[in-house]
Amino acid sequence: MANFAQRLADIRGRMDAACRRASRDPAGVKLVAVSKTFPADAVREAAAAGVMDFGESRVQEALPKMAAVSDLPGLTWHLVGHLQSNKAVKAVGAFALIHSVDSAALAERLSRLAGERGIVQDVLIEVNVAGEATKQGVAPGETAALVAAIARLPHLRLRGLMGMAPYADDPEAARPHFRRLAALGRASKQNAPEGVTMDTLSMGMSGDFEVAIEEGATLVRVGTALFGERDTA
Repeated sequence: MANFAQRLADIRGRMDAACRRASRDPAGVKLVAVSKTFPADAVREAAAAGVMDFGESRVQEALPKMAAVSDLPGLTWHLVGHLQSNKAVKAVGAFALIHSVDSAALAERLSRLAGERGIVQDVLIEVNVAGEATKQGVAPGETAALVAAIARLPHLRLRGLMGMAPYADDPEAARPHFRRLAALGRASKQNAPEGVTMDTLSMGMSGDFEVAIEEGATLVRVGTALFGERDTA
């Protein structure tokens, strides 16, 4: 517990410092602890230290974990990984925010499922801001069309954009990609149909979250820096 609490304090301190450098209010940036591949006990430890938002990449891994900690009040779950259409039925309503909508077809399916449950599902559009062949997400130039398509769906609430910078040892290499995504977010908000808030910009991970905050992130997704290295064996 002490080690996690120390790591969390370090992360929060670095987040606050990045906000100060960018003349931003630290209250405007939320930490999402990416708990994918870590057990429910790790979520309990994080929650005991004051973490309330958790990110998972795979629906089938997340749901049993959510059930295992269902006695903990106030936790918010984010789906930060790619969502396959056949997993949408289990994702809707289970996650407070789905970060990875990347097509009108997926959005339509999510809206239909949310309507069947009588809810409105919050979502973000995932943008492949660097045009990487190995990454999911809509192309930047196609974002406006997807914003318009989602705005017409009665059971989705579009909150903003999500993106990832290409991996690099130097966090500064991520800055132009985050700057581009932030600009796209501002343009999308300005041109969005009435009633679409677009108040969320999810970008930045363990290696580059400070740069992301300096460029306007409102959510940062931090896993390794909080929980430690993942066992990929």
